[in-house]
Amino acid sequence: MELDKAIEALLFYKAEPIKKAVLMKTLGVEGSELGPALKTLGERLQGGATALLVTEEEVSLVIAPEFDELVDNTRKDEMKRGIGKAGAETLAIVMYRGPITRVEIDRIRGVNSSYILRNLEMRGLVERRAGKRQNEFVITTELLRHLGIREKTEMPDYAKVLNALEAFENSTFENDESLRQTAEK
Repeated sequence: MELDKAIEALLFYKAEPIKKAVLMKTLGVEGSELGPALKTLGERLQGGATALLVTEEEVSLVIAPEFDELVDNTRKDEMKRGIGKAGAETLAIVMYRGPITRVEIDRIRGVNSSYILRNLEMRGLVERRAGKRQNEFVITTELLRHLGIREKTEMPDYAKVLNALEAFENSTFENDESLRQTAEK
């Protein structure tokens, strides 16, 4: 497996910046190997729709500058539409269960939520903040203000919905664990 392509795959999958230290640990490489692989990836992406953004500590895939206007116009069109069922579902999970990671949201929903979360972020409904091991999503103060509440515990049936979500997560985890144990036999 080529290291530059492995980095690209992880960045694409995560859809967010990844710390260089995390990349090195995940890929089992040293900094002396990471630097040249990042350079190769950056060169390979030149002239394409995505570009590699490298800071002192993080690496991420971004839209190439020549596509900024196209993406901005598309974003503006998306903002005119409602958030849809998937957006409402994801927002409810963040509202009742947050702070929560994208991986946890994906597990609850059963699908990748990167696009939906990005859409909710652009609308100012959720925000990403640094968590213990990875970024977490929380609702914004603007959303609380829009809902006319001061804190999320004032949301309708907060305890009931939170309990139902936790029960669903526990049953999903138990099913996952049962399937894993069956597969190991």
